[in-house]
Amino acid sequence: MTPGRVVVAGGTGALGSALVEILLAQGTRVAVPFRSEASFDRLRAGLPGPGGLWGRKAEIATVSGARDFMDAAAAALGGLDGVAIVAGAYAGSGPLAAAPEDEWPAMMSANLETAHAVCRAAVRHLNAAGGSVVTVASRLVEQGGAGSAAYVVSKAGVAALTRVLSLEYRDRHIRFNCVAPGTIDTADNRQAMPSADRSAWTAPEAIARVIAFLLSPASSPVTGAYIPVDGR
Repeated sequence: MTPGRVVVAGGTGALGSALVEILLAQGTRVAVPFRSEASFDRLRAGLPGPGGLWGRKAEIATVSGARDFMDAAAAALGGLDGVAIVAGAYAGSGPLAAAPEDEWPAMMSANLETAHAVCRAAVRHLNAAGGSVVTVASRLVEQGGAGSAAYVVSKAGVAALTRVLSLEYRDRHIRFNCVAPGTIDTADNRQAMPSADRSAWTAPEAIARVIAFLLSPASSPVTGAYIPVDGR
Protein backbone atom coordinates (compact mmCIF):
# COMPACT_ATOMS: atom_id res chain seq x y z
CA MET A 1 0.00 0.00 0.00
CA THR A 2 1.36 3.42 -0.96
CA PRO A 3 0.23 6.94 -0.18
CA GLY A 4 -2.15 8.41 -2.71
CA ARG A 5 -0.44 11.76 -3.41
CA VAL A 6 3.30 12.30 -3.51
CA VAL A 7 5.71 15.02 -4.65
CA VAL A 8 8.96 13.76 -6.16
CA ALA A 9 11.45 16.62 -6.16
CA GLY A 10 14.08 15.65 -8.71
CA GLY A 11 11.61 13.43 -10.53
CA THR A 12 13.12 14.05 -13.96
CA GLY A 13 16.53 12.58 -13.01
CA ALA A 14 17.60 8.94 -13.17
CA LEU A 15 16.66 8.06 -9.59
CA GLY A 16 13.62 10.31 -9.59
CA SER A 17 12.19 8.91 -12.80
CA ALA A 18 12.60 5.36 -11.48
CA LEU A 19 10.70 6.37 -8.36
CA VAL A 20 7.97 8.12 -10.34
CA GLU A 21 7.44 5.00 -12.44
CA ILE A 22 7.17 2.76 -9.36
CA LEU A 23 4.74 5.09 -7.61
CA LEU A 24 2.51 5.50 -10.66
CA ALA A 25 2.43 1.73 -11.15
CA GLN A 26 1.18 1.42 -7.56
CA GLY A 27 -1.65 3.86 -8.17
CA THR A 28 -0.07 6.90 -6.52
CA ARG A 29 -0.70 10.34 -7.99
CA VAL A 30 2.63 12.12 -8.43
CA ALA A 31 3.66 15.77 -8.75
CA VAL A 32 7.06 16.65 -10.19
CA PRO A 33 8.77 20.06 -10.33
CA PHE A 34 11.01 20.67 -13.32
CA ARG A 35 13.33 23.32 -14.69
CA SER A 36 12.70 22.69 -18.38
CA GLU A 37 9.71 21.43 -20.32
CA ALA A 38 12.05 19.11 -22.23
CA SER A 39 13.06 17.23 -19.07
CA PHE A 40 9.42 16.71 -18.10
CA ASP A 41 8.56 15.60 -21.63
CA ARG A 42 11.37 13.00 -21.44
CA LEU A 43 10.01 11.75 -18.14
CA ARG A 44 6.52 11.32 -19.55
CA ALA A 45 7.81 9.69 -22.73
CA GLY A 46 9.70 7.09 -20.70
CA LEU A 47 6.68 6.00 -18.70
CA PRO A 48 4.50 3.07 -19.81
CA GLY A 49 1.48 5.15 -18.83
CA PRO A 50 1.81 8.67 -17.40
CA GLY A 51 -1.73 8.80 -15.99
CA GLY A 52 -1.65 10.35 -12.53
CA LEU A 53 1.41 12.49 -13.24
CA TRP A 54 1.32 16.27 -12.82
CA GLY A 55 4.20 18.68 -13.26
CA ARG A 56 5.05 22.35 -13.12
CA LYS A 57 8.15 24.45 -13.76
CA ALA A 58 9.68 25.53 -10.46
CA GLU A 59 12.86 26.60 -8.65
CA ILE A 60 12.71 24.48 -5.53
CA ALA A 61 16.11 25.47 -4.10
CA THR A 62 14.51 28.66 -2.78
CA VAL A 63 11.96 28.87 0.03
CA SER A 64 9.53 30.90 -2.07
CA GLY A 65 9.90 28.66 -5.11
CA ALA A 66 9.41 25.47 -3.11
CA ARG A 67 6.42 26.96 -1.30
CA ASP A 68 4.75 28.04 -4.54
CA PHE A 69 5.27 24.62 -6.11
CA MET A 70 4.07 22.70 -3.04
CA ASP A 71 0.95 24.85 -2.79
CA ALA A 72 0.17 24.22 -6.45
CA ALA A 73 0.90 20.49 -6.16
CA ALA A 74 -1.36 20.11 -3.13
CA ALA A 75 -4.13 21.90 -4.99
CA ALA A 76 -3.66 19.77 -8.12
CA LEU A 77 -3.55 16.46 -6.25
CA GLY A 78 -6.13 17.33 -3.61
CA GLY A 79 -3.59 17.25 -0.77
CA LEU A 80 -0.27 15.56 -0.07
CA ASP A 81 0.64 12.33 1.70
CA GLY A 82 4.36 12.16 1.00
CA VAL A 83 7.40 13.94 -0.40
CA ALA A 84 10.60 12.43 -1.79
CA ILE A 85 13.53 14.83 -2.20
CA VAL A 86 15.83 13.11 -4.67
CA ALA A 87 16.93 16.33 -6.36
CA GLY A 88 20.62 17.13 -6.05
CA ALA A 89 23.98 17.39 -7.75
CA TYR A 90 27.58 16.21 -7.39
CA ALA A 91 30.86 18.04 -7.81
CA GLY A 92 34.30 17.04 -6.63
CA SER A 93 37.15 19.12 -8.00
CA GLY A 94 39.85 18.11 -5.54
CA PRO A 95 41.12 19.43 -2.18
CA LEU A 96 39.09 22.25 -0.69
CA ALA A 97 41.56 25.08 -1.27
CA ALA A 98 42.01 24.06 -4.92
CA ALA A 99 38.33 23.70 -5.75
CA PRO A 100 36.55 26.51 -7.59
CA GLU A 101 35.13 29.05 -5.16
CA ASP A 102 31.63 28.61 -6.56
CA GLU A 103 31.63 24.86 -5.98
CA TRP A 104 30.77 25.24 -2.29
CA PRO A 105 27.68 27.47 -2.69
CA ALA A 106 26.57 25.42 -5.70
CA MET A 107 26.55 22.17 -3.72
CA MET A 108 24.87 23.79 -0.73
CA SER A 109 22.15 25.16 -2.99
CA ALA A 110 21.58 21.98 -5.02
CA ASN A 111 21.59 19.62 -2.06
CA LEU A 112 21.10 21.21 1.37
CA GLU A 113 19.11 24.33 0.44
CA THR A 114 16.80 22.28 -1.77
CA ALA A 115 16.12 19.83 1.07
CA HIS A 116 15.56 22.70 3.49
CA ALA A 117 13.21 24.61 1.21
CA VAL A 118 11.15 21.57 0.20
CA CYS A 119 10.85 20.25 3.77
CA ARG A 120 9.82 23.69 5.01
CA ALA A 121 7.12 23.87 2.36
CA ALA A 122 6.01 20.26 2.77
CA VAL A 123 5.10 20.38 6.45
CA ARG A 124 2.51 23.06 5.76
CA HIS A 125 0.54 20.46 3.81
CA LEU A 126 1.41 17.33 5.76
CA ASN A 127 0.60 18.74 9.21
CA ALA A 128 -3.13 17.96 9.17
CA ALA A 129 -2.98 14.20 8.61
CA GLY A 130 0.71 13.42 8.93
CA GLY A 131 2.75 11.94 6.11
CA SER A 132 6.21 10.81 5.07
CA VAL A 133 9.24 12.71 3.79
CA VAL A 134 12.28 10.91 2.38
CA THR A 135 15.60 12.64 1.69
CA VAL A 136 18.77 11.43 -0.03
CA ALA A 137 22.25 11.75 1.47
CA SER A 138 25.35 9.76 0.41
CA ARG A 139 27.55 6.98 1.75
CA LEU A 140 30.44 9.45 1.35
CA VAL A 141 29.16 11.13 4.52
CA GLU A 142 30.58 8.19 6.50
CA GLN A 143 33.39 7.23 4.14
CA GLY A 144 35.01 10.66 3.91
CA GLY A 145 34.88 11.74 0.30
CA ALA A 146 38.28 13.42 0.03
CA GLY A 147 38.28 15.73 -2.96
CA SER A 148 34.58 16.51 -2.76
CA ALA A 149 34.25 18.47 0.49
CA ALA A 150 31.39 20.69 -0.65
CA TYR A 151 29.30 17.75 -1.81
CA VAL A 152 29.94 15.65 1.30
CA VAL A 153 29.23 18.49 3.73
CA SER A 154 26.02 19.37 1.90
CA LYS A 155 24.85 15.75 2.10
CA ALA A 156 25.86 15.51 5.77
CA GLY A 157 23.64 18.54 6.28
CA VAL A 158 20.76 16.75 4.56
CA ALA A 159 21.16 13.78 6.91
CA ALA A 160 21.31 16.03 9.98
CA LEU A 161 18.31 18.06 8.85
CA THR A 162 16.31 14.87 8.37
CA ARG A 163 17.09 13.68 11.89
CA VAL A 164 16.18 17.05 13.44
CA LEU A 165 12.88 17.22 11.57
CA SER A 166 11.99 13.65 12.56
CA LEU A 167 12.15 14.81 16.19
CA GLU A 168 10.42 18.15 15.65
CA TYR A 169 7.44 16.65 13.81
CA ARG A 170 7.14 13.25 15.49
CA ASP A 171 4.14 14.32 17.55
CA ARG A 172 2.44 15.61 14.41
CA HIS A 173 2.83 12.19 12.77
CA ILE A 174 5.10 13.44 9.99
CA ARG A 175 7.93 10.98 9.41
CA PHE A 176 11.35 11.96 8.07
CA ASN A 177 13.82 9.33 6.85
CA CYS A 178 17.04 9.50 4.84
CA VAL A 179 18.55 7.01 2.40
CA ALA A 180 22.27 7.02 1.62
CA PRO A 181 23.28 5.56 -1.75
CA GLY A 182 26.79 4.77 -2.88
CA THR A 183 27.47 5.21 -6.59
CA ILE A 184 24.25 4.93 -8.56
CA ASP A 185 24.39 3.03 -11.84
CA THR A 186 23.23 5.76 -14.19
CA ALA A 187 24.12 6.65 -17.77
CA ASP A 188 25.79 9.85 -16.57
CA ASN A 189 27.98 8.00 -14.06
CA ARG A 190 28.95 5.40 -16.64
CA GLN A 191 29.99 8.17 -18.99
CA ALA A 192 31.90 10.05 -16.28
CA MET A 193 33.69 6.92 -15.02
CA PRO A 194 34.05 4.61 -18.03
CA SER A 195 36.84 2.53 -16.46
CA ALA A 196 35.24 2.12 -13.03
CA ASP A 197 34.26 -1.24 -11.56
CA ARG A 198 30.48 -1.09 -11.69
CA SER A 199 29.95 -4.32 -9.77
CA ALA A 200 29.34 -2.40 -6.54
CA TRP A 201 27.09 0.25 -8.08
CA THR A 202 23.37 0.22 -7.27
CA ALA A 203 20.58 0.47 -9.83
CA PRO A 204 18.25 3.47 -9.49
CA GLU A 205 15.28 1.14 -9.45
CA ALA A 206 16.60 -0.70 -6.38
CA ILE A 207 17.02 2.54 -4.44
CA ALA A 208 13.65 3.80 -5.64
CA ARG A 209 11.93 0.71 -4.21
CA VAL A 210 13.36 1.51 -0.77
CA ILE A 211 12.16 5.12 -1.02
CA ALA A 212 8.70 3.96 -2.13
CA PHE A 213 8.54 1.72 0.94
CA LEU A 214 9.52 4.60 3.24
CA LEU A 215 6.78 6.73 1.69
CA SER A 216 4.18 4.03 2.24
CA PRO A 217 2.03 3.30 5.30
CA ALA A 218 3.84 -0.06 5.50
CA SER A 219 6.80 1.82 7.02
CA SER A 220 4.67 3.77 9.52
CA PRO A 221 6.82 2.89 12.58
CA VAL A 222 9.99 4.19 10.90
CA THR A 223 11.17 7.77 11.43
CA GLY A 224 14.57 9.38 11.91
CA ALA A 225 16.29 6.50 10.09
CA TYR A 226 19.51 6.81 8.07
CA ILE A 227 19.52 3.87 5.69
CA PRO A 228 22.50 2.86 3.51
CA VAL A 229 21.30 1.67 0.10
CA ASP A 230 24.44 0.47 -1.64
CA GLY A 231 24.10 -3.31 -1.42
CA ARG A 232 23.43 -3.53 -5.17
